[in-house]
Amino acid sequence: MKILVINPGSTSTKVAIFEDENQVDLKVLRHSPEELSKFKTLWEQFDFRLKIILEFLNENGLRPTDFSAVVGIGGLLRPVKGGTYLVNEKMLEDARNNFQGEHPSNLGCALAYEIAKIGNVEAFTVDPVSVDEFEPLARYSGHPLIQRRSLSHALNIHATARLASEKIGKRYEEANFVVAHLGGGISVCPVKGGKIIDANDASSDGPFSPERTGGLPLQPFITLCFSGKYTEQEIRKLVMGKGGLVAYLGTNDASEIERRIKEGDTYAREVYEAMAYQIAKEIGAMATVLKGDVDAVVLTGGLANSKMLVDWITERVSFIAPVIVFPGEDEMRALAMGALRVLRGEEKAKEYPDF
Repeated sequence: MKILVINPGSTSTKVAIFEDENQVDLKVLRHSPEELSKFKTLWEQFDFRLKIILEFLNENGLRPTDFSAVVGIGGLLRPVKGGTYLVNEKMLEDARNNFQGEHPSNLGCALAYEIAKIGNVEAFTVDPVSVDEFEPLARYSGHPLIQRRSLSHALNIHATARLASEKIGKRYEEANFVVAHLGGGISVCPVKGGKIIDANDASSDGPFSPERTGGLPLQPFITLCFSGKYTEQEIRKLVMGKGGLVAYLGTNDASEIERRIKEGDTYAREVYEAMAYQIAKEIGAMATVLKGDVDAVVLTGGLANSKMLVDWITERVSFIAPVIVFPGEDEMRALAMGALRVLRGEEKAKEYPDF
């Protein structure tokens, strides 16, 4: 079965073609700042991105009718259970309204739907960022005015947990893992019986990351917010974009930081190890959610390529369970496999809820 996969990002649109499990083509269609500057809003980019995807297909002698399905990455939609979803009008409406916030991934389902409509096939999305499988206790924040939200790197969390299940020879629905997605943002999640039952919101909680502060001491942060030195927009950028490694070391590049450490930069070493310390601490916290019944601790995402970071984390958490490392993230494959499971009848496509 031939599947077209679409993954829009802030400065590019990734397009992949799969034949069953095999990726036969991958193209990163990059968008220059000059091209994007023409558009005032995210959704004004839609026709531009659609056009270049169709041009890519045409250049490769392909038409939308050549595919069994089209799948797009899921964005900040309504809270939903994990799985593969048919793209429907309600999903498109929520995506266009940026239901839980504006993000390029919101375009994914709409781009998939438009191309699938031309090809007269079905459009899917898989494990969007808004996957919500929280148990009731996980929702409490400490004040009724604020509820903890389930926002995580759900696509890669579920995909790597499935791989870990295969590795240990246990059915996904019967296994328990703590999965840490280590990227520009960091999500640490207990996965119980195939469900993400808790997660730190990588935009405002948990460990600091290459670009984000994670959770901050609350009283000093309140003082900072009302100091008069920063606008609301500047504070939001400080927390997400200019926090973490960027704030401490001026870069989000782990390889650059490791180079500095090897050259004797003791401050860079301390900051980098502090990030590993916070990740390990969050893994320990999430292990308590599973009451210590953890089959494996799974490390994934781009930073899992850093042996230095992985070794520091492993040193602190290996007492909990064996540590399995799946470096990088393969979102395109995860999207394709979600669609393929439905096409093969191994899983039933879910209907996006109409609230």
